[in-house]
Amino acid sequence: MIPLAELLAASATLHRHLCPRQVLGVRMGMLAGRLLGLDLPQADTQPGGPSAGKRLLTIVETDGCASDGIAVATNCWVGRRTMRVKDFGKVAATFVDTQTGRAVRIVPRRESRELARRYAPEAKGKWEAQLLGYQRMPDEELFRVRRVALTVSIDQILSRPGAKAICGICGEEIVNEREIMHDGTTLCRACAGQSYYRPALDIPVPATPARPADISIGKAAPAATGVSAPY
Repeated sequence: MIPLAELLAASATLHRHLCPRQVLGVRMGMLAGRLLGLDLPQADTQPGGPSAGKRLLTIVETDGCASDGIAVATNCWVGRRTMRVKDFGKVAATFVDTQTGRAVRIVPRRESRELARRYAPEAKGKWEAQLLGYQRMPDEELFRVRRVALTVSIDQILSRPGAKAICGICGEEIVNEREIMHDGTTLCRACAGQSYYRPALDIPVPATPARPADISIGKAAPAATGVSAPY
């Protein structure tokens, strides 16, 4: 297991600073590894095929700083389909071993903010006390843990490679078996009434300016100015 200090440094590099919620996220990820008996952060690839390095699925209940800390500690990312965001507005996460089905939900204890001061007496304010205290507090004082069962099967969440459908109303492609059947018609969730936006008018796409040569497979893309490459 990578030491806490090293994971915090990686999170700070990704996030451009270190804050208390990043500390919580990193420690949540580390604790999940111990509870599930997994070596985290999980490797990008492991013996057994391309999906073997995706054993842990993490469902976070808010976006932001804590989620970055969790991602660094677990190597679960939205883009790798190993992290999902269910925005309940909570610094909480459920960690799922997709091979065994075991799942644990970890959330900071409500009293942890006040308890942090005991572990950082030198802190000049609440923010610094939390930043330092969260690094030093024992897990049992910092977190509450529950074993949970998912309400949707892992197979439904992960879907199948190559699964595609076309919405019968808007004509857009749907992947990962997220379509809905209504009266024999295949619908995307937006056209089925679950949209987060209201369509207005199509607008013309500006002409594409000249671009540099394509990047070959296997070569890292150059980082944009002022943006760090992912950890």
